[in-house]
Order: sequence, then C-alpha cells, then structure tokens
Amino acid sequence: MLRGFGDLEAEIMDRLWSWGRPATVREVVDDLQRQRPVAYTTVNTVADILHTKGWLRREKAGRAWLYEPTCSRESYTAQLMHQALETTSDRAGALLHFVDGISGDEAGALLAALEQVKARDDER
Repeated sequence: MLRGFGDLEAEIMDRLWSWGRPATVREVVDDLQRQRPVAYTTVNTVADILHTKGWLRREKAGRAWLYEPTCSRESYTAQLMHQALETTSDRAGALLHFVDGISGDEAGALLAALEQVKARDDER
C-alpha cells in the first residue's frame, strides 16, 4: 500500500526532485537548515528509510552516499491519485468531484493528457 510521505521524508524528496541530481545527506541537511535546525543523523536515517522503502537509490561516492529518487514527482503523485481512486466503488463520482474542483488550466492539461491516451490507444 502506498502512503504519503512524512514531513521530513517529503522535504527530502522535494529537494531531490527539484535539484534533479543525486545529492549527499550533507547537502540536504545544509539546505534544510536554512529553514530550521535538523540533525545530520536524523536526515541520514530518514534517507536510509526512503532507500529501504524503494523511493531513493544510492551510490557510494567516497565515504558518503549519493541519493536520488527512483521515480519522478509526477509519477509519485499519479500513484497517490490511483491509490485514492481505489478507496471508492464510485470512481466516476470521485473523478467528477475532483474535476469540479480544478482550475481551467488544470482542466486543459487533463484534456490534453486524455487526448494523448486516446491517441496512444488508437495506435494499438
């Protein structure tokens, strides 16, 4: 079962997604400390947990690990949306409520995505 990230997990993932490159725990800690104090060991532990859960991959770089996400922010968000839809027997109703609350720009993006899916399906 997919679950949303805890606060520190989300902060770590947000930085790694926005940076678009592998980073060390030290880099993440230094960036986090611009907003609030956080211990290196705490961030290191949470990064290790994210790795164990499969959200981060890591590669040794000297004595440190370089961490990077295993999926994009968009893929993660889509997984959360799929999980949310699985909680109801009335998916059409849930989608209607969702669409009713989105902006015009978001509706346009949704229509474009649906057109891409339709074109892909038509090619098959």
